[in-house]
Amino acid sequence: MSIILISIIGPPAVGKTTLAEALAAELQARIIYEDYAGNPFLADFFLGQAEFALPAQLYFLFSRLGQLNPDGMTDGESLISDYGFCQDAVYAASNLSNDDLDVYRRLAGAVGEIVKPPDLLIHLDGSEDILLERIARRGRRYEKVFSADFLARMREAYREIVPAVDCPVINIDVGEVDLRQESSRVQLLSDIREHL
Repeated sequence: MSIILISIIGPPAVGKTTLAEALAAELQARIIYEDYAGNPFLADFFLGQAEFALPAQLYFLFSRLGQLNPDGMTDGESLISDYGFCQDAVYAASNLSNDDLDVYRRLAGAVGEIVKPPDLLIHLDGSEDILLERIARRGRRYEKVFSADFLARMREAYREIVPAVDCPVINIDVGEVDLRQESSRVQLLSDIREHL
């Protein structure tokens, strides 16, 4: 099968979905959205109910299995996901207790053998100030608990997992590159075509 998958990762509010939508339009690709709105455990967990950590994480794991399973893809198709399968490990390590993390890792290892790996990973990053301003602007109730410290830990965790990814990676600091500008997107599209 000749399926191309570009995955976009980064901390909350860095612009993953906005970029995915722009790239999908430019590249005539199908977009795969992270199903955070459908996760019935996520808001309760972020609002302080720790017993929802593992169910929230498993919901994402099995959602990704359904979305990134090659059996549901069409030969010759181009896809852009506003998340990467690898980012689950970031949140799991940050949010789960040791026993829950062991359970998650066993399941994630099995699921990881089934999902399509990305052909290109775009890693977006931005300062805590930028992320906090964007979080405030979009107004998701459960995200209001995100602190600068939490975002700093997320940013560092992403920087640690990126080198282990087995595909080309494009790193973008959204504080330095405004992806809303057409000239920035033109350059990014050129970089994407070069990598693919």
